[in-house]
Amino acid sequence: MLCACSGEQFKFEDAPQSPESLATRDFSASGLSSRTGDWESKLDDVQVDEAESTLKEALSLNYEEARALLGRLEYQRGNFDAALQVFQGIDIKGLKPRMTGAIVERTRQRKLRSKGDIIPPSVLSLHSVSLLLEAILLKAKSLDELGHFRDAAKECNIILDVVEAAFPNGMHEGIAEDCKLQEMFHKALELLPRLWKKAGFLGEAITAYRRVLVKPWNLDPLRVASLQKDLAANLLYGGVESSLPPHLQVWGSANPNGNMEEAILLLLVLMQKVVYGEIKWDSDIMDHLIFALTVTGQFELLGSYVEQALPGIYERANSWYLLALCYAAAGQNEVALNLLKKVSGQSEAKHKPHIPALLFGAKLSSQDPKHAHYGITFARNVIDSAADDQVNEHFKSQAHKFLGVCYGNAARISISDAERSVFQKESLASLNCAAFNMKEDPDLIFNLSLENAVQRNLDVAFDNAMVYSNMVTEDSGRGWRLLALILSADRRFKDAETILEVALDEAGSLDQLELLRLRAVLQIAQERPKQAIETYRILLSLIKTQRESRSNNFESAKSSDSEGVTERVLELAAWQDLATVYTKFGSWLDAEICVNKAKSIELHSPKSWHTSGLLFEAQSLHKEALVSFSIALSIEPDYVPSIVSTAAVLLQLGSQSSLPIARSFLMNALRLDPTNHDAWMNLGLIAKLEGSLQQAADFFQAAYELKMSAPVEAFK
Repeated sequence: MLCACSGEQFKFEDAPQSPESLATRDFSASGLSSRTGDWESKLDDVQVDEAESTLKEALSLNYEEARALLGRLEYQRGNFDAALQVFQGIDIKGLKPRMTGAIVERTRQRKLRSKGDIIPPSVLSLHSVSLLLEAILLKAKSLDELGHFRDAAKECNIILDVVEAAFPNGMHEGIAEDCKLQEMFHKALELLPRLWKKAGFLGEAITAYRRVLVKPWNLDPLRVASLQKDLAANLLYGGVESSLPPHLQVWGSANPNGNMEEAILLLLVLMQKVVYGEIKWDSDIMDHLIFALTVTGQFELLGSYVEQALPGIYERANSWYLLALCYAAAGQNEVALNLLKKVSGQSEAKHKPHIPALLFGAKLSSQDPKHAHYGITFARNVIDSAADDQVNEHFKSQAHKFLGVCYGNAARISISDAERSVFQKESLASLNCAAFNMKEDPDLIFNLSLENAVQRNLDVAFDNAMVYSNMVTEDSGRGWRLLALILSADRRFKDAETILEVALDEAGSLDQLELLRLRAVLQIAQERPKQAIETYRILLSLIKTQRESRSNNFESAKSSDSEGVTERVLELAAWQDLATVYTKFGSWLDAEICVNKAKSIELHSPKSWHTSGLLFEAQSLHKEALVSFSIALSIEPDYVPSIVSTAAVLLQLGSQSSLPIARSFLMNALRLDPTNHDAWMNLGLIAKLEGSLQQAADFFQAAYELKMSAPVEAFK
């Protein structure tokens, strides 16, 4: 018999095309027409032997099996309409129970029956079942070729229903020894989800994938891995949320909650197979995993899987770059920078520079002044590498932007006036060079405005800040804040408040809190303490309300940790500012309450101890003030306000021997912050006490000019 179990098997996937249709011939219930000779004579010479064998075997076939064979031949010839007509004559619905029963009986009897047991002749053989399953599969394929995808999927589903009813717990080993039943079933398992996708029913396709993977069907590991990858991809990108039905929830306590979690579980299983060598490395799996873990914010986990990639899969520089991206996204900038330093190290000197990694190193370095010099090196390497390359012109402009920011940061931490001056010039030069090619980059315009403001080029800074605010329609809180600070440095407090009023109507909830605090600081600068206190009250109430709202909403609390940190910082600053206000106007008890509130939020804040020292100083408790300032400096040795205040207290103590110590403190403060007008003022007092009147006058003049151009808060 030429059936699914025969030695010669047809390859119907790549069938030759023929216009001749066997289905148009007369076909009787006995299986053959009287015009067999005419039909056979028209076959191609290559198929004569095959057709003869088929016809001889067909003499012993029943009606359905004969149709299955002829339908197969039609499909092989590419006559999909004719094949479909032949297959339509098979009563699949009536045969389903017999096919299921035959599979159960034949596979059960093999193990359980005694030698004397006889299988009833009415039970189909596994060969017949295989032949009929192949007919159903070819019918589905014919419908697929004709564009009837939904009908094809329904036909293909019949195969799964028949076999799954026979093997409710999965297919045991050994089925493939006697017939093609398992092969037909496996092909149907793989075809069904593809048909549902073609038909546009993604939910049904996902269910079909799950149906394949939830039970053992004797699929080889590579086919299982392929199906797992396809399911993960459909769960990630399909756009249809398909919940896992109860009978398919086989993950136990780790049952996934939604498409994303299920996809990640599948991809992690696949990555484990890669690590153990069960399947080969597949870049698609890693790409899917990168997308999934990035969307869910699992960057450290992603980094661990990037590290598991075998040597040679990624180039060393690219591997370090990917890892740096993961750790930077997880907030571990120091780890990311250490990885990126390897890219510019000696080991890579002979290789082509990895420009994205170098540029990313420059970007990370620009975010922290202590890494400013590393950032300069990174940016310079990018500029040198892209000097004669028009393709990398964009990278070159970006490098100039980060170079300008790093030069500005380097100037602010420089201990040499000459070096500081050089860095400031280089900063503006680099930023202006970048702006020549990237006029539409809002981040660049903001940094250009900020650097001009720091260098007290207030008119240019204001113009750039206005351009930035017009460019950015959302998340423009920092632009409004910079504008207000620039106006305050120009002593235009009313205009600054007007800007903030407009900004408060447009800003998001988090930006509103920062802008409210800045408005209170402006009110303090104009000596309007009552209004400032009321603004702080509103600010603290909003922080409390938002915190309570998040605590009552678990999902919101889980996704907004950064917001909580920002709110905590603003709350701390509000209590510190209030303590300063009450101290200035002699409300010692209120000031002490506010200081204690601040310390309860963050005990190791240098500003809280500095504020406490100011309270003691205002009460003429100089020794206690010195203790508080000393604690602030023990927490942060370069905290300029406490350095200046320590010198001021030493001056108030009136000891001539303390003048050199006070001068040393003030010179250190000016090394850290040359624009600190309080330090210049106290230096003038020391010079006056020492009798150097001209020097004192110069110091007082510097203090006055700096104070007149000082913003109410530092530019940042």
